[in-house]
Amino acid sequence: MAISELFDLSGKVAVITGGAGGIGVVYAKSLCEAGASVLVADLDDEAARRTADDLVTAGFAAAHTPVDVRSSESAGAMAAAAIDAFGGIDILVNNAAIMTDLPPYGLHNMPVAEWDRVMNVNLRGPLLCTQAVLASMQKRGGGRIINGLSAGAFITGGIYSLSKYALHGLTLNLAAELGPQGINVNAIAPGLVNNESGYRSLPKDSPFREALAARIPGKTSGPPEDIVGVLLLLCSCAGDWINGQTILVDGGWIARL
Repeated sequence: MAISELFDLSGKVAVITGGAGGIGVVYAKSLCEAGASVLVADLDDEAARRTADDLVTAGFAAAHTPVDVRSSESAGAMAAAAIDAFGGIDILVNNAAIMTDLPPYGLHNMPVAEWDRVMNVNLRGPLLCTQAVLASMQKRGGGRIINGLSAGAFITGGIYSLSKYALHGLTLNLAAELGPQGINVNAIAPGLVNNESGYRSLPKDSPFREALAARIPGKTSGPPEDIVGVLLLLCSCAGDWINGQTILVDGGWIARL
């Protein structure tokens, strides 16, 4: 295969949850540029429509749909929308997450309702969306599922870190179950991302951000565009042999032996 074909996604259909904001918009544009047709799915349907319209105006194949990833019915409707628009599903990017509106509690005193609110989006959501797209991927002979993790999964950081570490475990288990069906399941764990949501969760001038950056031996932070290379690797033929992996894009912040 020619090098130019390794990352080519022509003829593929991708679904991105949380596709109307932050990293999701960058992911949607990048997958379109690689040749995929993209369904932008988001709880904010108006924002999803604007994102998809911008992609269509730029000459790409894109559509939008509302999705509440906490609901199996909504996830099923999302999958149906992708099939109606483009004929099937090859790629699912589980990008939707609660990152900034986190409960102001420690784990020891967290109300169960707040625990459920975060876990229902950050862990239940990727599972339900995976279940929703499986039939189409199986019909098409395989697929790729990419879960949005965080380098914060591998440090002590309360409910957010715990939810993302649990998603790391879900990634491993789904990879073991679905790999024999030609469906690779992997995750991307970014470090300190320079965008609006990243700054809302950890302000640009925060001493804690500075302290974290001081521990990173390589590049300390980057924009969402710096994550795109790994996304395209995991979605394309170049990543055929990669399954059950969480790839850290963090400048060497997290060292896992």
